[in-house]
Amino acid sequence: MTGAVVAITGGARGIGAATAGALIAESARVAIGDLDAELAAETARQLGGGAVGVGLDVTDRASFAAFLDQVERSFGPLDVLINNAGIMPLGAFAQESEETARRLVEVNLHGVINGSKLALQRFVPRGRGHLVNIASTAGKTGFPGGASYCATKHAVVGLSEAILKEVRGTGIRMSIVMPVVVRTELGSGLQEARGFRSVQPVDVADAIVQALKTGRVDVYVPRSVGPLIRAQSVLPRALTDAVRRVLRADLVLSSPDPVARAAYDARLAATSATDNPQETGVGAH
Repeated sequence: MTGAVVAITGGARGIGAATAGALIAESARVAIGDLDAELAAETARQLGGGAVGVGLDVTDRASFAAFLDQVERSFGPLDVLINNAGIMPLGAFAQESEETARRLVEVNLHGVINGSKLALQRFVPRGRGHLVNIASTAGKTGFPGGASYCATKHAVVGLSEAILKEVRGTGIRMSIVMPVVVRTELGSGLQEARGFRSVQPVDVADAIVQALKTGRVDVYVPRSVGPLIRAQSVLPRALTDAVRRVLRADLVLSSPDPVARAAYDARLAATSATDNPQETGVGAH
């Protein structure tokens, strides 16, 4: 990774900041984009290694393009884009507001679409580059309490699978990162499934670094969750539903601790009030 030019969205905190730190330790040149420009700059300063932090609204294609242009002016041609920014408001689907559903799609899906297109427009002519899309194990199954969130993560997985097939043989790599609950602010107050403890941002960061080095496509964090996710596609639904109940997986998103989650919910509401619907430092289940 020495000298690799890496751009990370939602990089001011959480998984994004941890990944930036891990890549700086590998001597990469890292740029952090985040809706909170001041925090992005401060995080970059704290991480050191020549990192830069700038403002970015992933839902705005012009903002995203300007971010990547600035990265390339500062460091040279882009080698890696990590689409990490996302939000996760929770609640019963039938009571979810139209605004909330729209924000989820704009940030979690359209933000990834914007970044993926803009990165590939740089990668394809050069015949190289690595696109990393942060999805979730929620992109492979469904969890009550987070229906629209799960929908956006399923969409990110499908988008990434299609891109992977389009760029096959071009020298461009794709990785799809699918963690369980990550202990970021976004993941605060969530329950844990039996047998699958939550992970820390550094765990996801280390998995991303390894994927960049090896070219791994499906990146489950922890890796042990991969076989279970794959098994549900071949086992009878009644059996997989029974396993989920035993593991208490259906409670992960449907029964969060409102006190522990209050700070995140307040910050999410504040971004909504300013019509800038991006959470920085995505966590995923």
